[in-house]
Amino acid sequence: MDGKIKTDRGQVRSTNEDAGAILINEHEQALAIVADGMGGHQAGEVASQLAVQLAREAWENAERFVTPMEAEIWLKKMIDKMNEEILQQSKENESLEGMGTTVVMTICAFEFVTVAHVGDSRCYLLTGEKFDQITEDHSLVNELIRTGEISKEEAEKHPQKNVLLRAVGTDHQAKADVRTLIWEEDDLLLLCSDGLTNKISDEELEHYLREMKDVDQVANGLIEEANKRGGEDNITISIVRNRPIGKVGDE
Repeated sequence: MDGKIKTDRGQVRSTNEDAGAILINEHEQALAIVADGMGGHQAGEVASQLAVQLAREAWENAERFVTPMEAEIWLKKMIDKMNEEILQQSKENESLEGMGTTVVMTICAFEFVTVAHVGDSRCYLLTGEKFDQITEDHSLVNELIRTGEISKEEAEKHPQKNVLLRAVGTDHQAKADVRTLIWEEDDLLLLCSDGLTNKISDEELEHYLREMKDVDQVANGLIEEANKRGGEDNITISIVRNRPIGKVGDE
């Protein structure tokens, strides 16, 4: 696996409440994660970093994933553990009350990729022919789009655009959506926080991924462009290419 993780504070916010990592095990399977925290007084930063820390610790002891079912079960249990730990810390520490985080997380084997997510951080898959958004935002505006109450264009300027319907650590259960896809050698997986997708369209994302062959160049270029357009939010990007080259990184 060939991967790049990059996170940026953006142009406006004083802190970065995003976190992410790409972790590659001895079997050259990768765990990629992006978390976008929420909560006042840097509590969001605590929540997102805790989610990534828990994933990193669990991955160190994970065995090789042979089947998609094994990967799906592991990811569901990991989301549950994150939810429990974040919720417990928010109850024990008054300054962290109400904190939570989005999580999008993937297990990447050469034969398949399994994706789990809660919130509006996204996962995209680029193949030789298509570019698809794999996740569906757990947000109020996306629900309004789904039910036909507003259009996608109206959603862009909706006053409650940032309202989430699901997050990790804000309730006793964090219902994750989990799915497995087949991917081929050199296909690309993109995980990102909404600091990127609020500034760059899906069509532009596809263009960057197809035109820039180096994953480091893609990540840097996308963050630079999002910042040029205002950079009001933190921006985190995780890119994994399906190829037999191991590279570990985290931010």
